[in-house]
Amino acid sequence: MQGSYEDGGDGYFMKRIVIVDDHPIVREGFAKLINSEHDFEVVGTAEDANEAIEIIQKEKPDIAMVDLSLRDSSGIELVKDLQGLCPNVKVLVVSLHDEELYAERVLRAGARGFIMKAEAVDDIITAVKKVARGEIYLSDRMQSKMIEMMASGRRKESINLLDILSDRELEVFQLVGNGMKTKNIADQLNLSIKTIETYKSHLKIKLQLKDGIELIQRAVEWNMKQNLR
Repeated sequence: MQGSYEDGGDGYFMKRIVIVDDHPIVREGFAKLINSEHDFEVVGTAEDANEAIEIIQKEKPDIAMVDLSLRDSSGIELVKDLQGLCPNVKVLVVSLHDEELYAERVLRAGARGFIMKAEAVDDIITAVKKVARGEIYLSDRMQSKMIEMMASGRRKESINLLDILSDRELEVFQLVGNGMKTKNIADQLNLSIKTIETYKSHLKIKLQLKDGIELIQRAVEWNMKQNLR
C-alpha cells in the first residue's frame, strides 16, 4: 500500500521504512530488526542510489535508513538528492564510518540522524524512533563533542583539515588512502577518470601538496589515524 503510513489494525499506523545498503546481509539484518518492532515496517530495500530513489518515490516511506558507502554513489549525495525529490522522507544514516568525521556532514546534507553500525541494537532502534518523531539523533558522545566545539569556537586539527574539503573530495581522499587507483575510484563513484583527476588536483591545492605521491602519503597516513582511533 502506498502512502506515508499503513494501518496496522484498530486505527494504529505503522511507520514505513526503506533500507539502503549495498550488502545483502546488512539489509536483511536491519529488516529483521526493524520488523521486530510493532510500530515499524520495512516496505523496501535497495542496494544502490538509483534503486533507492525508485523505491522511495514508489513507497513514500516515513524513514530511509541509508549507508554512506553505496555501490554506485555516495550516501551523502543520495541524502542530498532525496531532499529535492522526496523532502518528506526523514533520512537516518547508518554507517561504519566514524561519526566524528561524518555526523556533521550528513546533517548539513539534510539527514535527521547518524549512527554507527557498531552501536548496540537498542541504540539503533532508539535512533530510528527518535528520527520517526521528527527529532535529530546523534550519539551522546557526538552531541557532547559538537557542543564542546561550538562552545570553544575551535576544532581539532584533524577536523580542521577536513573542513576545507567538499563531501566528494573527502570521498576521493579516503579512497586514495585505501590504495585505490584513479580508474577504480571513478568506477566506484560512477564518475569519469577526468573528474577524479580534477578532484585530486583540488586536493593537492587545498592540502598544499606538491604532487600525487604526497597526496597518497597524506591520505594513507590520515586513514591509518582514523582506523587507530
